[in-house]
Amino acid sequence: MNKPLSKEETKRYSLRIWKVLIGGIALFAIFISMIGFGLFGALPSFRDIEHPKSNQASEIIAENGRTLGTYFVQNRSNVSYKDISPNVINGLIATEDTRFKEHSGIDFQRTFTIIFYNLIGKKQGGSTITQQLALNLFSEEGRQRNFFKRVMQKFKEWIVAVKLERNYTKEEIITMYLNTVDFGNQAYGIKSAARVYFNTTPDKLSVTEAATLVGMQKGITMYSPTRNPERSKARRNTVMAMMVKSDYLTQQEFERQKDQPLNLHFNAATVNDGIAPYFRSVLKSDIKTIFQDQGITKSDGTPYDLDRDGLKIYTTLNYDMQVYAEEAQKEYMKVLQQQFVNSWKGRNPFKDKALQIEQGIKRSDRYKSLKLEGKSDEEIKQDFNTPTDLTIFTWKGNVDTTMKPIDSVRYYKMLLRNAMMTMDPTDGHVKAWVGGINFEHFKYDQVKMGTRQVGSTAKPFTYAVAIENGYSPCYTVPNVPVTIDGYGDPWTPKSTGTLPGILTLQKALAYSQNYITAYLMKQVGPVAVANLATKMGIPNVPAYPSIALGTFDASIYNMVGAYGAFANKGFYTQPIYLLRIEDKNGVVLYSQKAIPKPVMSEEVAYVMTRMLKGVITNGTGSRLNYKYKVNAPIGGKTGTTQNNSDGWFMAITPQLVTGVWTGCEDRAFHFISTGQGEGANTALPIFAGFIKRVYANPSLKISHADFEIPKAGVSIVFDCNQYQKQEEGTTELDEKLGF
Repeated sequence: MNKPLSKEETKRYSLRIWKVLIGGIALFAIFISMIGFGLFGALPSFRDIEHPKSNQASEIIAENGRTLGTYFVQNRSNVSYKDISPNVINGLIATEDTRFKEHSGIDFQRTFTIIFYNLIGKKQGGSTITQQLALNLFSEEGRQRNFFKRVMQKFKEWIVAVKLERNYTKEEIITMYLNTVDFGNQAYGIKSAARVYFNTTPDKLSVTEAATLVGMQKGITMYSPTRNPERSKARRNTVMAMMVKSDYLTQQEFERQKDQPLNLHFNAATVNDGIAPYFRSVLKSDIKTIFQDQGITKSDGTPYDLDRDGLKIYTTLNYDMQVYAEEAQKEYMKVLQQQFVNSWKGRNPFKDKALQIEQGIKRSDRYKSLKLEGKSDEEIKQDFNTPTDLTIFTWKGNVDTTMKPIDSVRYYKMLLRNAMMTMDPTDGHVKAWVGGINFEHFKYDQVKMGTRQVGSTAKPFTYAVAIENGYSPCYTVPNVPVTIDGYGDPWTPKSTGTLPGILTLQKALAYSQNYITAYLMKQVGPVAVANLATKMGIPNVPAYPSIALGTFDASIYNMVGAYGAFANKGFYTQPIYLLRIEDKNGVVLYSQKAIPKPVMSEEVAYVMTRMLKGVITNGTGSRLNYKYKVNAPIGGKTGTTQNNSDGWFMAITPQLVTGVWTGCEDRAFHFISTGQGEGANTALPIFAGFIKRVYANPSLKISHADFEIPKAGVSIVFDCNQYQKQEEGTTELDEKLGF
């Protein structure tokens, strides 16, 4: 029989219990203090908490504020509290931390409740939103799986959570959490997640969209809407049910929304995807060069990392125009590629092209990789002739197939490439940039990095010098062969599609007549033409007569800049596409503005716009009107190089200047007939598809207005009826022209 404890024994046992309890609390306090002092591993300092480190993506921003893309290791872009939908905030609190607004970082009431649930087998998480933020910000290794390490990590979370609560408001804490959390598919933070999964912004997330994203936090893979849509939908509904329980959503709203589909608008977050990938690649290289050349570094002297430092990069590109340019390219290049393939039916395009194929092999990534592995030339040759699994680009999408790598080289040699750029001539701002047909497969930019022979698009430079020297568009010249001496061997250009008889300069340019262009070159000299082209931003133009027909190479970037001088009243403005760069705190690190430079008189520039309009109304560019029904005051010039290797089209309006180029990677591969290979067929249609989309969008404010007549008037006669009347007698113009 148990004997009851005496008062003295009860008192003694109670004292022991209190000693153990107080001692335990004291030891726990000492233990926590030791963690706080960093004896069990460093904790973030106050400065670290004020400036938390995270891999934050740098954003490339279009002129209207829309994001073109990002540079990232982790695709993370921060937003402020006011830019986050209340649906996200409410869903997160209801699901993850219902007492978020009441506790001070650690919810002891919930902690002890969770311990009880775990003891009876109902496993639940006990971390508050603040604790989860602490883990996201300051634990690079993530949540520990080892029990004892996890316990130590949990105590550290508590300390950091308390520090966070002391230094930030609740709004700041939940915003920081949503900016740092991982949503899978390379989407870090709510801004990236909204864009990746729903192609929207955080402030516009609906209840169902917000619940889907919040629900993923229980398991990014398990509840991924792309990998496990049914689980994701069920979890979304659970989140909405918890929002009902917390009075953030009515039961009626829940019933109405629970059967809604996920309605994903998934946009994978990769550097290659999204619009303007070629532009973003060139821009990244330019920014690195600018930072290095100008010594722009962080406050501690270390260089900026575009993939981690969250820079804001403001560009001139117009989001809609960029989309239109890419759409126009894709739409027509499918058709043109089929034309190209059909043109070679029954013929062998690789006859006498062994050298080009060999060069193609050596330029390929496969060849370079095999060389790095130490393979011999014989082993590499065997590899290229052995069927293997390859992913091939087609205009119908990527195709997984089995073929010999050497056959893939041949296939790509016969694949037409295309690039285009559009610029506002008044300020030099680039509006659209399409550097190639597919950045995933072909990363070489053909807008600025690549140069090709420009062909007849160079003729306006010679005509402009002639107009500057007193010639009228109505001046007539016999369309016969011309020989120019004095610059090495005598040069007598050939001509196809020659119009017989005597032609005005206007008609000669409209129909791209070589003989009359050579005649003008003989009159004004190659030095003057080369100098003008150089002033208009085209480097390395040699002073030889053949430049009149565009035998030199130039980039689309430089050609668009040059034609901008015609549209901008004689002022050349170097194309710019980077306006300014800000750090993540909004401090401007770099900015620039275009500086217009006069290169010809306003009168000459205006006359050239009239002549270039003639190319469209009654010349080689007329299909823009009669076939594509683009009826607007547009000037232009087609260009086709030797053997139809390159097709060009340059177009000018008062507000936009555009250059389009089409050709194979290797000039040895080309259309057989000029009818198919000329710029009017290979390049002009892409401009037509682009400008029709632009004109159809009134928000772009691109008008149908004509080029402005100079306020001082025009003394050069471009009305050929008036010119003919003047020819009947001696006039000032006759004297000027030397008649």
